[in-house]
Amino acid sequence: MKKNNKSIKWKGIILAGGYGTRLKPVTKAISKQLLPVYNKPMIYYPLSVLMLAGIKDILLITTKDNINNFKALLGSGKDLGIKLHYKIQKKPNGIAEAFIIGQQFIGNSNVCLILGDNVLYGQGLKFFLKNAMNRSKGATIFGYPVKDPSRFGIAELDKNNRIKKLVEKPKKPKSNLAIIGLYFYDKTVVELTKRVKKSPKGELEITDLNKLYHQKSTLNIEIFGRGFAWLDTGTYESLIDASNFIYIAEKRQGLQIACIEEIAYNNGWISKKTLHKVAREISNTDYGKYLLNIVKNK
Repeated sequence: MKKNNKSIKWKGIILAGGYGTRLKPVTKAISKQLLPVYNKPMIYYPLSVLMLAGIKDILLITTKDNINNFKALLGSGKDLGIKLHYKIQKKPNGIAEAFIIGQQFIGNSNVCLILGDNVLYGQGLKFFLKNAMNRSKGATIFGYPVKDPSRFGIAELDKNNRIKKLVEKPKKPKSNLAIIGLYFYDKTVVELTKRVKKSPKGELEITDLNKLYHQKSTLNIEIFGRGFAWLDTGTYESLIDASNFIYIAEKRQGLQIACIEEIAYNNGWISKKTLHKVAREISNTDYGKYLLNIVKNK
C-alpha cells in the first residue's frame, strides 16, 4: 500500500439533496437529512465520518428549500474547527453530479464523498478511512454484506478480493456485497465525471463513474464485516430501527455516537473553552451533559 503523501490535500463532500419521498409528509417541510436519528440530526453521522478521517474542508450540497436550515444548524463550521461550504443541487440528477456542482470547491484536491443519509458505526472505522486516504491515486469504495443485494449496487470480487465487476441493482445477484454511500477519489474525479453518460433516467450514476476507475485498474475496495453497522434511514420503519440501534449502543457504552464536538476536540481542532461554550448552550440535554463531562475530565 502506498503511503499517503502529505502534500495531497483531501476535501469532503456531503450530498444531502433529494426529496425524501418515502418519508413524506414529514419531508415536505424539512430535509430528510435533518430528521433525528435518536438524539442527533441525521447529518451529524456523515459529517462525523469525514471528521474522523481528518477532513476539515467540507462542502454540503442540498436543495434550495433546505440550504438555510443546514446553515442554521451547522453555520460556518467554526465551532467545530472546520470550514463548511454550501451549494444547491437544483434537482436529483444523480450522485456523481456532486463533483460537477463541487468542481470549483474540489480544485486540485482529492475528495471523499459521503451521502447525507448514511449512518455508519463500528470499531476501527478510522482505520478503514485512513487506508483509503493512503491511496493518493485512484478510487476506493466500501462494501458491506447484505441479505437483499438486488436493492443495491454490488461488487463482484475475484478469489483475491479484487473487484471483478460492478452491477447496479442486479435481478440475479452473484454477490451479496453492497456498495455503500462512501467514496474516496483522486483529483481526476471531475474530469472522469464529465465523461460519464447520463443514464436512461437522466442521471449521472456513481456506478458508471466507478466503472471508469475500474477500467483503469485503479478502483479499490474496503470491506466492512462483522462488528460494523451500515444503517438504512429511507423509511419510517428503518429510521426507527436506526434510532433504536444508536439508543441501545449509547446507553450500554455511555458514549455518544457521531458526537462531532467530541471528535473536533479530540482532533485538536477546538479548544476546551470552545467545547465548554457549545456544551453550555445545550446543557439541559443528555448530549450537552456528555460534552460538559468531557470538559470536566479531559
